[in-house]
Amino acid sequence: MPWIQYPLKRLILESTSYILYVFVTSYIILFLIEFLIRQSFSINNVPWKWLMVHTRLPMQISVIIAFVLISRSFLLEWRKSAIEAEQLKTQQYARQYQTLKDQLNPHFLFNSFNVLSNLVYENSDTAARFIRQLSKIYRYVLEVQQEKLVKLSSELEFAENFLSLQKIRFEEGLLYTIEVSPKADFYLPPLSLQMLLENAIKHNVASMADPLFIEILLEENQLTVKNNLQLKSSLSEESTGIGLSNIRKRYELLTEEAVLIKETADYFIVKLPLIKNPQV
Repeated sequence: MPWIQYPLKRLILESTSYILYVFVTSYIILFLIEFLIRQSFSINNVPWKWLMVHTRLPMQISVIIAFVLISRSFLLEWRKSAIEAEQLKTQQYARQYQTLKDQLNPHFLFNSFNVLSNLVYENSDTAARFIRQLSKIYRYVLEVQQEKLVKLSSELEFAENFLSLQKIRFEEGLLYTIEVSPKADFYLPPLSLQMLLENAIKHNVASMADPLFIEILLEENQLTVKNNLQLKSSLSEESTGIGLSNIRKRYELLTEEAVLIKETADYFIVKLPLIKNPQV
């Protein structure tokens, strides 16, 4: 009868059993001492009431001991259950986080192959350059696949490579700036920037006439990704619906700080909380 599932029943049963045991044992011991050792009465005139009165002291002591033992038993059971619950919670979070990370590679490849399929028909030389740059970027994706957090500097270097890759396709139709101190000692979930940059490029017009401008900057303990808003009338690429939802869910499993998303008439802004302690 576990304490956690049946606390009241366990308390009543254990207390009653213990006190009853002490009472019977004390009564028998007193009887034997008085009858066999002291011989203060015979079998024909047993002082039942007197024996019962003299069991009070052992009973009082037993109540104190029972309180200590039962309390200890309850606390140990509660501690064990709390540890098991926390372990299950941690395992569940780990499974959820791994599931979210497993979405990154298909999402990344899905969009990259869509871009590549267009470039192959437009310009074979540009497509070849795109493939070479893509291989360098995908190497980083594989390196951070099992990581829960990565350094901000690593993620910014990846963002620089990723945007350079997109410049092969859009040329002057895509402009960007990265204004973050390389000395900033922060961490964030891997490939968070890649997913934001992909969304900005996928959902907005990026042409010579209407260039897409992406800005990455550090504001206190938040990394801000900002792009001018010039939405496409229709998406040529099928949306997977993963991007922002994936980032939000991963942050929910890592920190209490939320991802901030703001859309104005001219800009789309996402602020990612930066984590100082990598042990989360």
